[in-house]
Amino acid sequence: MQNFTARDGLTLAYRDEGEGLPVLALSGLTRNSDDFNFVAPYLSRIRLIRMDYRGRGASDWGPHQTYTVPQEADDALMLLDHLGIDRAAILGTSRGGLIAMGIAAAAKDRLLGACLNDIGPVIDPRGLDYIKGFLGRRPSARFFKDAAEGRAQIMEESGFHNVPMERWEAEVRHLFTQTETGLQIRYDPALRDAIIESGAQPAPDLWPYFDALNDLPLALIHGENSDILIDETVDEMRRRNPDLRYGRVTDRGHVPFLDEPKALEVIHDWLEDMR
Repeated sequence: MQNFTARDGLTLAYRDEGEGLPVLALSGLTRNSDDFNFVAPYLSRIRLIRMDYRGRGASDWGPHQTYTVPQEADDALMLLDHLGIDRAAILGTSRGGLIAMGIAAAAKDRLLGACLNDIGPVIDPRGLDYIKGFLGRRPSARFFKDAAEGRAQIMEESGFHNVPMERWEAEVRHLFTQTETGLQIRYDPALRDAIIESGAQPAPDLWPYFDALNDLPLALIHGENSDILIDETVDEMRRRNPDLRYGRVTDRGHVPFLDEPKALEVIHDWLEDMR
């Protein structure tokens, strides 16, 4: 991992691998750059840049009031500045897709395109309530094996089917760190406070942010059993942007791993649109 300095002085971590089209991969709310370990081997002829948001992974923790989409969008642009990249494509999973929309609205000239992984301008309350249920809390499992078995059961109930145990064993190592007292989450627990406090404010209308992506190569990957991105939202996204590349991934909820055949098909076609 390498580091750069955010505008407010925090040290943030990133990875920069490969050569070619610059693609900034932005992870989910509580996740980190390991989110893209499963898809990275299938991406060629690109410069894959992965950032750990503030308070996640190997990055510094900050005041929880700074754990916001606008701040994280600014951090992403600072990373591009640090690397001397004028324009990049964004592969955004969940939170990362919201950041992509925010950058499109504020600094569209920095974007080559965007691929949204199971996220849109409307977030289903069911999924948000589920996230709040575990947000900021360490797992009850003490070891990776137990955590993988528990995650397999929970995710099966959440719409993930036909996933081998090896995948869950790999994923829990992305999410947790082994300590003497058990497993610990790899993000600042105060992220919970940031999300709870943001929920006390009226939700903004994100459709104008999505519309800001018009005229850019745009793709959407959708877990068919998602509790965050529902079909009605997808239908409206496709109505507003008929050129949107779309892939519905079977046996997946929120979020697809991105190495599923349908997800890879969409990603590869989207990348070709920018070459």
